Amino acid sequence: MQALASCSCSGRVSVSRASRPLAAVQCRRAGRARTVVAKAAMKALVFDCDGVILESEDLHRRAYNATFQHFNVQCGVAGVVDWDDQFYDMLQNTVGGGKPKMRWYFKRMGWPTSSILAGRKPASEQEEAQVIDTLQDWKTDKYQQMIGSGEVPPRPGVLQLMDDARAAGLKVAVCSAATKSSVVFTLKNLLGEQRFNSLDCFLAGDDVDKKKPDPKIYNVAAQRLGVDPADCVVVEDSTIGLQAALGAGMRCIITYTPSTKQQAFAGADIVVHELGGNVSLRDLMERPAAVRDDRQAAAARPEFAGAERIVQDVEAAGVTVRELQERRIVQDDRVEFTITDSAVLFGSPNRGSNWVPG
Repeated sequence: MQALASCSCSGRVSVSRASRPLAAVQCRRAGRARTVVAKAAMKALVFDCDGVILESEDLHRRAYNATFQHFNVQCGVAGVVDWDDQFYDMLQNTVGGGKPKMRWYFKRMGWPTSSILAGRKPASEQEEAQVIDTLQDWKTDKYQQMIGSGEVPPRPGVLQLMDDARAAGLKVAVCSAATKSSVVFTLKNLLGEQRFNSLDCFLAGDDVDKKKPDPKIYNVAAQRLGVDPADCVVVEDSTIGLQAALGAGMRCIITYTPSTKQQAFAGADIVVHELGGNVSLRDLMERPAAVRDDRQAAAARPEFAGAERIVQDVEAAGVTVRELQERRIVQDDRVEFTITDSAVLFGSPNRGSNWVPG
């Protein structure tokens, strides 16, 4: 059986199953070439939770720090453990899951003293597990208190995309690396009881023995949904999740957060800041001819054409009088890029490699 690609001219263009997934085909009529978007098979839509349904990074960080404070968790002479924004951004984009995060940290910084063990370090693997489990349980309760306050909304466009998928007869699932009790509480509060109970599959970190970027959670989801992984589209927010989805043989779109914005996302079909107003179910069912990345589009917005530098905050960006006087090349802090030759400046062709920008 062949998949059919729609075309604005009369007639149809057939695409063989062997050639899928196909980004685009060419339709020729009256000597003119047109790019045609081919329909990609899609039977299931799978969401990550943290960062996708909920922009949760800072909530988790604050809950961890409250936990460390509550149990007087100290590594060496540095005092009570406190994860700042920059460190937590790195940590969550390196290690998936709450317990693995703490294990990763304690193995590198040294196992901590805490009130859990009357002020001493764990002396066995069993006590290490006791410390991790106790911290994670208390942190989960604290996090749920924040979610249950009713002040935390789902990310824009998530509920609409779920409802559209359900209306189109697709299966809908959620796969999260977080603790099951935490995810259940989050989903019931943000999706509502009806949407949560209508999920065709729900998996949390407790349900698999390997965490993302390992693809196991998505492999298990495909099995439980009864669909081919190639017919699933995953919505993720980080490279870790993207690698897990691609490793399972699924397509993936990215709705990035402030902490993941600068990641490369190689292999994603679509990269956007948020789903609302940017991604429709049709976009997912009709695979684009090229990767759609709104970070690239932001750099070319016409409203800033001719600007020499585009920043969100002059002081934070470090804009100097010297920089303005020397008319450096266009810089846009909405897009990450690297200049390897500091001598490449307008009107400054003779500066040597030892020159340091002001």
